[in-house]
Amino acid sequence: MSGNPTLDLIGARLRAAPSRWLVTGCAGFIGSHLLETLLRYDQQVVGLDNFATGHRRNLQQVQASVTAEQWARFRLLEADICDPAACHTACAGVDYVLHQAALGSVPRSLANPQATNAANIDGFLNMLVAARDAGVRRFVYAASSSTYGDHPGLPKQEHTIGKPLSPYAVTKLVNELYADVFGRCYGFASIGLRYFNVFGPRQDPEGAYAAVIPRWTRALLLGETVTINGDGETSRDFCFVDNAVQANLLAATTQNPDAINQVYNVAVNDRTTLNTLFVQLREELALTHPQIAAAKAAYGDFRAGDVRHSQADIGKAQQLLGYQPSHRLAEGIRVAMPWYVQQFTR
Repeated sequence: MSGNPTLDLIGARLRAAPSRWLVTGCAGFIGSHLLETLLRYDQQVVGLDNFATGHRRNLQQVQASVTAEQWARFRLLEADICDPAACHTACAGVDYVLHQAALGSVPRSLANPQATNAANIDGFLNMLVAARDAGVRRFVYAASSSTYGDHPGLPKQEHTIGKPLSPYAVTKLVNELYADVFGRCYGFASIGLRYFNVFGPRQDPEGAYAAVIPRWTRALLLGETVTINGDGETSRDFCFVDNAVQANLLAATTQNPDAINQVYNVAVNDRTTLNTLFVQLREELALTHPQIAAAKAAYGDFRAGDVRHSQADIGKAQQLLGYQPSHRLAEGIRVAMPWYVQQFTR
């Protein structure tokens, strides 16, 4: 039992009728959690990853968390989604595709828009074509809250977006357009999940493009200074990774015809400022590392391409998919922190 009633219900259904799944980006943060959950539910899983941003250590941690029999149901293809032949090989005989492979990060896309376009648009189209040709039942893909761009309304609702604020946001919008066209032109069933600031164990704290929660957590544990971009009143709808896993499996297996060929917000309908986030991380880590309680943040410039505030209306996912987030921010932080403590306090 996962402790998540919705996930447990899905798991029981999947065990009763095992399927073959493809998880692209399986060595990444979200992809490795999807892989782990599917293997625990005794599914056959093909993983595709080129390890550009994913890590072999994530796969090793998945292997350590499942039985030898479950791990034997996993097959890794080390390849790139920019290779059409590799995409076709990966999709052969697959029932469901969970497409997570991408080059994430707004700053990365500003620094290298061509690389972001190649992975996120060319690679995405390669996967769509391969999945269509293989006759997969459902194609679920990682969309992004960055698609809302400069639209100021809160909470964000799926049917109203603004203009993109970064090359990354452009690529994620194009993904949605391609998926919609494949539904109209080929009758191909897909669902897009607009992730809002997903966090949790295995999220990479290293490098220039690390997300805020792992980057700050690492800094606090190592006694380094946390730098907040701007005045700290920028806000986000932080979403624990278990919620994203639940949304993916619901999207893949829903029998509701009205739910297909749609995009959904995946978040908790909440808004937390960066200043508040810093305090919550500091307080949680101080429970086991009392010296962290005295940590102070520094403030830097606002980051180019970032939206000021973000909060998701999750009513559509609740109504059409049965999505019920199991963790809010504080609960997710409580679950995630022991992993980071283990990584950085040896």
